[in-house]
Amino acid sequence: MKEDHNLSRRTFLLAAGGTLASIGLPGVFIRLSSAEQRSLATQTRPDGRPRLPPGQIAVRNLQAMGGTPGTATAADLRLRIYGEVEKPAVLTYQDLLSLEQVDITCDVHCVTGWTLLDSQWSGVRLRTVLDKVRPRPNGAFVIFEAPAGYTTNVPVTALQSGSAILAHSFFGKQLPKEFGAPVRVVIPDLYFYKSAKWLEAIKVTPHDEPGYWEARGYSNSADPWKEERYSKSS
Repeated sequence: MKEDHNLSRRTFLLAAGGTLASIGLPGVFIRLSSAEQRSLATQTRPDGRPRLPPGQIAVRNLQAMGGTPGTATAADLRLRIYGEVEKPAVLTYQDLLSLEQVDITCDVHCVTGWTLLDSQWSGVRLRTVLDKVRPRPNGAFVIFEAPAGYTTNVPVTALQSGSAILAHSFFGKQLPKEFGAPVRVVIPDLYFYKSAKWLEAIKVTPHDEPGYWEARGYSNSADPWKEERYSKSS
């Protein structure tokens, strides 16, 4: 999801008594009330981390974040999985539906400062997909490939969580095109630019390959609780 990488110039513009928030992107988000934000500040996750990462504002709706949509539909999806794997594969939409399906409810965090609480996604765990192609021992990183040369990168270990999925549905309905249909990545514990939309391929590699935004100053590790928005060198 391509977002303006010049985040140092972003500001939160609040209006209507703090109920609306324009967060440096097209569209307006519905912001939780001040009382709800204060309540969130006291909540922790099962792992002990605060539910709302530092520097984030909780919102009620997900805005389309831009980028170059792919042309694939559910009917003609051909998701290529290749690289350092023992069994390269090209999966159709029906192939994905034939794998074990999961429903997850999670919070997602955008590097521009918004957090969508309790978002609901359905799809296939990424570790299930990787188990199908069997990464070789030297396959330490995954590169997600999307249209117009967009890529983003994560260690294979980041995909072992049951909440890291290939999503085809959002709030019980087929994923809308503007949110990444026919399938997109959802990795809730990383800033959302790691969750590539309109996924075309998954490459397993022995070496890390910084993606589109990582090469332009965004953090490679993208941990919201450490506020890893930018690379240390930027």
